Amino acid sequence: MTTEPKAPRRRSMWPAVAGAGVGIAAIALTVQLAPWQETLRDTSGDAAMPQASEKTELAKNANQPLVAQDRARLAEEAPTALTDALPQPAPIAPALMPTPGGAMAPMAMPNAAKMSKPAVAVPGIAYVEHGRDRFPKADDNPVKRVADDPVSTFSADVDTASYGVMRAALMDGVLPLPDAIRTEELINYFSYDYPAPVKDTAPFATSLSIAPTPWNKDTRLLRIGLKTAVPDRSAMPPARLVFLIDTSGSMDAPDKLPLLKNAFRLLLTTLKPEDTVAIVAYAGSAGTVLEPTQAKEGAKILAALERLDAGGSTAGGEGLRQAYALAEAGKTDGSVSRVILATDGDFNVGFTEVADLQAFVERQRASGVTLSVLGFGQGNYNDELMQALAQNGNGNAAYIDSLTEARKVLVEEVGATLFTVASDVKLQVEFNPAEVKDYRLVGYETRALRQEDFSNDKVDAGDIGAGHTVTALYEFTPASVTGGLTETLRYQVAPPAAPAGSTDELAFLRIRYKTPGENDSKLIEQPVTQAMVVDSFEAADADFRFATAVAAFGDILKGGRFTRDYRLEDVAALARSAKGEDSAGHRAAFIGLVDLAKTARPLAPLPQ
Repeated sequence: MTTEPKAPRRRSMWPAVAGAGVGIAAIALTVQLAPWQETLRDTSGDAAMPQASEKTELAKNANQPLVAQDRARLAEEAPTALTDALPQPAPIAPALMPTPGGAMAPMAMPNAAKMSKPAVAVPGIAYVEHGRDRFPKADDNPVKRVADDPVSTFSADVDTASYGVMRAALMDGVLPLPDAIRTEELINYFSYDYPAPVKDTAPFATSLSIAPTPWNKDTRLLRIGLKTAVPDRSAMPPARLVFLIDTSGSMDAPDKLPLLKNAFRLLLTTLKPEDTVAIVAYAGSAGTVLEPTQAKEGAKILAALERLDAGGSTAGGEGLRQAYALAEAGKTDGSVSRVILATDGDFNVGFTEVADLQAFVERQRASGVTLSVLGFGQGNYNDELMQALAQNGNGNAAYIDSLTEARKVLVEEVGATLFTVASDVKLQVEFNPAEVKDYRLVGYETRALRQEDFSNDKVDAGDIGAGHTVTALYEFTPASVTGGLTETLRYQVAPPAAPAGSTDELAFLRIRYKTPGENDSKLIEQPVTQAMVVDSFEAADADFRFATAVAAFGDILKGGRFTRDYRLEDVAALARSAKGEDSAGHRAAFIGLVDLAKTARPLAPLPQ
């Protein structure tokens, strides 16, 4: 992270050309939207976002859907133009904040003036900014032959950070880096109408369904859906929260510290009066800004937030130490203690090594204090570190690129964000070689587990919060099909017979989870049968079809290895047909992003 906040934050990669009658050498693809801008929604019942092609001249063939082979060609072309700014959004109405007397009053929005106008992008900015971000590298899950490797094991994942990063890139007119795409996080960004669990049973219910694959006539898709109950907020245990806030110099940007403050203001509106908030800030050195304070003292908490300014380098490791110490000191029986880390990227002072930070957080989870991560900004975002901290801290990771996203994560989904109902959730699917030839797991590359990890309760896995839905997709080839994901081998042996009494079983699902605070896991088992297969993809339910559209979009953004000739137009049409009620507008906004991807450009290589 930079230690010189007054230095220019962005520079063009292309020189400007001056003089009357002389054209501009290159113009940014899109307008960088102010971070508070509301997500654009569909108002007509269809898809959603303003189309730049209606206002500007686009690049040659820019109206054609992106396919994998376009990447090399587009990388060689200079970026082309969007010369008009997108429509300026209406101001956001101030949210309500609890006052000391318990009443709700409009919360202050002191940074609104700084964030009131969209900033027109400077040539090359989006390329430089997104090109500096760092993401964990993970190859696509390979196709596996059931005869050789029938068992697939992975951890549940409820993070959504990849979706926010993807959206921020597309809104800047560039394609996200392939490593930034974690397809399961795109799918799990959306909630699905799965059956809720029955009271006093497991904390989640399981929903299974199978349908033909829209991009491959020889394969089928298996959907595994999990849904937890949504308890009454008033019945949830007291929350003891510590906001760990990055105030280093690089946070001095409208989409960083000002947006961060407003995001936490929104979270405060959801807390009960007896919940407590503490604030630790770090920049050069770490310190406690606010001792644990009840949420009913809203004015005091707001004043502490407003005192935060950006400057200095990033002593994130020391900040973590102090935040955990404060969270442990305030923990009481029956309460939920969580550290919420909000940052734009690296820890570069003191305790900085990823492995050391990860080990520290892993040790701390034994205390019962969990860690969630909120990422902000572009150009310095260390997603790899954020993922490691959230996964090992038994929390979740989200990327906040707008106040709308802050509202989704910290207001609409506050129960899921703060309150865990199932810990160390692991899934294992064993495919029947008599019925299934080969398969691949869609996404979850960074959540893969070894087969023996499934029954080992010492191995950590993902946690699921109140109101969460989790979706996993497998693409597989029936044993009777000649083609599919792999070619038929010349010397392969005939598939073995199905186990006795399981002639209709395609696979067998096992799920392990722990009740929060317990050390021993519980096991859920369910066969995957022919009765779950629908005859056509169109006959699948809307949630199945929408999740499939999102999965296809993720694969196309990564290069289209599996979706092949399936186009962005196909993704948009499928998503429109399966949008459903969409009261919050998230699905309509997704359709708009698919449309934006048609004209987005690959990131140019950064100068060495």
